[in-house]
Amino acid sequence: MLQQFQAVSIASWSPQRGVCTGIVECKRPQLPAFKFGHEQLQTNVQKTSGTFLYASRRPAQDRTIKKREVHPQNVDLPPILPKKKKKPYPIPLRKIQQAARADKKLAEMGIEKPLEPPKNGLLVPDLIPIAYETLDAWKFLIKGLAQLLHIIPVYACSECSEIHVAQTGHDIQDCSGPNSGKRRSFHSWVKGSINDVLLPIESYHLYDPFGRRIKHETRFNYDRIPAVVELCIQAGVEIPEYPSRRRTKPVRMIGRKVIDQGGLVEEPERCHSVGSTSLLVDLDTHGAIERFSPPTESEVPKIAQETIDAYEKVRRGVKILMRKYTVKACGYCSEVHVGPWGHNAKLCGEFKHQWRDGKHGWQDATVDEVFPPNYVWHVQDPKGPPLRGALKRFYGKAPAVVEVCVQAGARAPDKYKPMMRLDIVVPESDEAGLVA
Repeated sequence: MLQQFQAVSIASWSPQRGVCTGIVECKRPQLPAFKFGHEQLQTNVQKTSGTFLYASRRPAQDRTIKKREVHPQNVDLPPILPKKKKKPYPIPLRKIQQAARADKKLAEMGIEKPLEPPKNGLLVPDLIPIAYETLDAWKFLIKGLAQLLHIIPVYACSECSEIHVAQTGHDIQDCSGPNSGKRRSFHSWVKGSINDVLLPIESYHLYDPFGRRIKHETRFNYDRIPAVVELCIQAGVEIPEYPSRRRTKPVRMIGRKVIDQGGLVEEPERCHSVGSTSLLVDLDTHGAIERFSPPTESEVPKIAQETIDAYEKVRRGVKILMRKYTVKACGYCSEVHVGPWGHNAKLCGEFKHQWRDGKHGWQDATVDEVFPPNYVWHVQDPKGPPLRGALKRFYGKAPAVVEVCVQAGARAPDKYKPMMRLDIVVPESDEAGLVA
């Protein structure tokens, strides 16, 4: 059995033998750290060999290393999902089924479903400041983008959803709109607007998300506002024109059935004054270019950098809020609904909508569905020749807002550089075949 000793001064290390040999005096201290070594102990005349446990007073090294975010050199371009197929589930289907079985088992035993804010209708106090910051960044994003579009030209295809940020439209033959075969898949370019860059994803505004569901016959009784604004309202932002019910008692559920929601409360009448109308206009992209005058040449780089920072702040805020607050999206079309469950309006016209009687196929939404990036081709030289289809594999892509701001003089965020392929030199047409 080993005993604890402390070696005192008279000891030497032999690298040939790999042991520590010497005359030591043994004590029984309280040892903070321990090492093993083979020593020879002399008591009076006799020497005793053995393995002893001795202490090391050398402080332990701090092995904490700060990991920096490393981005790859190049990444693949975002895939284009087929329209004749349902979107993939953001959460694996197996986990969804396991959660449903667990809820069903609790419901069969008559046990209430454990709900935490905001799933039980209560606000999360820590997310209220983030909601206000996200809404302020959304307002500045609309303002800055409207000012930049006076300087940076944007073209949109009149037959499909393709847009291009450059002095002229590109010559890549990838149009999928109607009658594209007559144009050999060339795009039909027209002047673009802010809604082509910042896609208007709207949602119904609900006074009580846990109240009555929206029916197809009552859909016109509800306002349609940007989904980002509705998410901020349900997260705690107070807008008098769009009131929201703030509960003090939680919602109780057994399975999928709500057993206590605090009663049905009628929605108060909204007040529309001259000042309030101007505030609501700042939340929407409609007519934004006409509301803001073009900036001076010296102000363009500053506005571009502030706009791209606001874009990142909105995206980060939406991502944080969606971790707690439920947002649903249709698995077939672009419809989004902010709330614990989707609405019953029969407005879906995508793949196999006849089988569903026009109803949406609701599933959990992703950040890209609520705040879509809208990827466009990155143009290294906006004033150069148009992009060609033969050199498409050498071009990169970036979100439309990022591309507009970069061409206006802003710095490209590091996370977008691999997809923009800034380190690739685009060859000439006759050199493209020689590239491996």
